[in-house]
Amino acid sequence: MSSASGPDAIASGPGSGLRGPQLSDFPWDSLARQTATAQSHPDGIVNLSVGTPVDPVPANLQRALSAVADQPGYPATHGTPQLREAAVAALRRRHGVSGLEPDAVLPTIGSKELVAWLPTLLGVRAGDIVAIPELAYPTYEVGAKIAGAEVVRLAPGEPPPAGTALQWLNSPSNPTGQVLDAQQLADSIRAARERGAVVASDECYLALGWDAEPVSVLHPSVCSDFRGVLAVHSLSKSSNLAGYRAGFVTGDPELVSRVLEVRKHAGMIVPRPVQEAITAALSDDVHVGVQRELYAARRAVLRPALEAAGFRIDHSQAGLYLWATRGDDAWQTVDWLARRGILVAPGTFYGPGGDRHVRIALTATDERIAAAAKRLGE
Repeated sequence: MSSASGPDAIASGPGSGLRGPQLSDFPWDSLARQTATAQSHPDGIVNLSVGTPVDPVPANLQRALSAVADQPGYPATHGTPQLREAAVAALRRRHGVSGLEPDAVLPTIGSKELVAWLPTLLGVRAGDIVAIPELAYPTYEVGAKIAGAEVVRLAPGEPPPAGTALQWLNSPSNPTGQVLDAQQLADSIRAARERGAVVASDECYLALGWDAEPVSVLHPSVCSDFRGVLAVHSLSKSSNLAGYRAGFVTGDPELVSRVLEVRKHAGMIVPRPVQEAITAALSDDVHVGVQRELYAARRAVLRPALEAAGFRIDHSQAGLYLWATRGDDAWQTVDWLARRGILVAPGTFYGPGGDRHVRIALTATDERIAAAAKRLGE
């Protein structure tokens, strides 16, 4: 009796019938050719394609991380009481949010994992709809697909369709930097509630307003109660904690409690030293202001250089990106910049409507931003 071998044996082996969610390729993997082109520039690459912080982690946050490095026990999924209290105080102090209770704060392993898993954690399932902005952070769609749900992209101001279980808002927007005002946010919540949908607002860039002042979905001018509303926050940008994976979600106490219970069972826990760093970051506004000024200065160098080189900057009132176009196909613009040693992301990463734009990050050192500006003028 002969045994099967070769590809057929692999196809019929253990696990061959299992199928995970059908996800598209990771977008940034498709930039390999342009990355190589930019790296070949005599003065090296200026990588403005991703929003990775480049400045040091503030010293007081490093000290907080190490202060509890000797604690051997399991951390609490719900976070320490001090962390939750610090989050409530920071949102009130920095963004005018009132009425939150500490129990309605839940630390997360950065914000991306929560974005990817929130539909599943909330019980969204096949047949449900997850509504996302027309131009959106790709992980909103990934999270819907992991849960088996359908994705619908909404134009600005468009209400979600019947069957929507979860609607994502994002102000300031990644990638466009567009800011929704209090009335626009309130209208979105009202429309979602009419559909029985949960609203999740990604407020990752809330502290980085430039030409407009962003407002939290939890601000009293937006909603008088938090029923069915969640706000997702990240410390990656404002506190340079991308490497720590530090974030939190808050809002509707009942929804937070449901998410907490699932995360307890699943072991989705923020490490105790990171919890301490989060607490320190939320308790100190000085380092946030310092970092904000660094990004403002880089923006003041890069934006006029792009405009002088023939780019139009759309939206970009806030956040860490410039949403730019030369009127050409997005990938043609990526290639044009790569030949000058500058790597950016095509707008198509964020939806079909981005086919004439590129997203250009401010997350590079002063020296690299200056190098990019110089090359644009040559």
